[in-house]
Amino acid sequence: MSLLALEVEGLRCLSSSKLELHPHVNLITGANGAGKTSLLEAIYLLGRGRSFRTRLTERLIAHGAQELLVFGRTSDSNYPTVGFGFNRKDGLRARIAGRDAQSLAELSLAFPVQVVDPGIHRLVEEGPAYRRRWLDWGVFHVEPGFVGTWGEYSRALKQRNAALKTGADAVAWEPELVRLGTMLSDARARTMALLEPYWKGTLAALLGEPVTLGYYQGWSQERSLADALATTRDRDRERGSTGSGAHRFDVQLRIDGHSAREVLSRGQQKLLGAALALSMARLAGSEGRRPPTLLLDDPAAELDAEHTHALLAEIRTMQGQLVVTALQPEGAQFATPDRTFHVEHGRVSTL
Repeated sequence: MSLLALEVEGLRCLSSSKLELHPHVNLITGANGAGKTSLLEAIYLLGRGRSFRTRLTERLIAHGAQELLVFGRTSDSNYPTVGFGFNRKDGLRARIAGRDAQSLAELSLAFPVQVVDPGIHRLVEEGPAYRRRWLDWGVFHVEPGFVGTWGEYSRALKQRNAALKTGADAVAWEPELVRLGTMLSDARARTMALLEPYWKGTLAALLGEPVTLGYYQGWSQERSLADALATTRDRDRERGSTGSGAHRFDVQLRIDGHSAREVLSRGQQKLLGAALALSMARLAGSEGRRPPTLLLDDPAAELDAEHTHALLAEIRTMQGQLVVTALQPEGAQFATPDRTFHVEHGRVSTL
């Protein structure tokens, strides 16, 4: 699957822009601050409903504008169009194939997209929120029923948390939380197992360090989720939230028993983050599934020439569509892009 056309209005510095993209390698050039990364953000919004640079979507709206709009036409007959909008007054709205999306998770299924940007090191360096999104995006594509189960689990979790805060009977919600939480945990564990060969190959190509992937399910492996909820129930009442469960999972990155973020440099963390993104993209596009569109923002940032070469060499082996940014055409270090765009002062032209 690939994105064939992109229309953007009211996003950061970009003027009203229309692009006809190539199914393979697309290069976006321009000076710093011209709007190259903003175009990648627009594409990312179509598949994730959020930016990879900020959690606050309102910050993406151009100065003086009331809303941003992004529309895409794809090569997939099941999801021929995807759209995303955010209005300062009414909030966000997503559409898929001409209908309103019921959740942002639907965007991930309709238009799979991954990004490797200068902030990819956050997958390693920062808290579990980034790694949770990374893993669940992969599970969405490998386990078809995962989205629905996650939605049901979230509703049961909200009900238990509300009961904890008001002093109502929280126990009543625990059987459903246990049933759904166990299903989510099992799906994630299966995805981690399927990921392992892709992870080892990509890691060896990019970093060469013996980094292991561990999965923490959100409660102790020594007990069931039902036991974990019962044991922590009094503490949960005190803080008014559920401290154990499938919503508390994490992916642990270790080198010889030490946390990877304590051992690796910033450049190495970027390579490790890229290995996470690329290996998951490979898994998501395997076994007849649609390869995701890959966004590559400023690939040489914080990397020396040797590691930049290794990253680009690995990306050249990827299937699917690629959209890469660089200051100059030669900066992307790809032999011949299939289509090249230039951004200047928020305006996009095709070269």
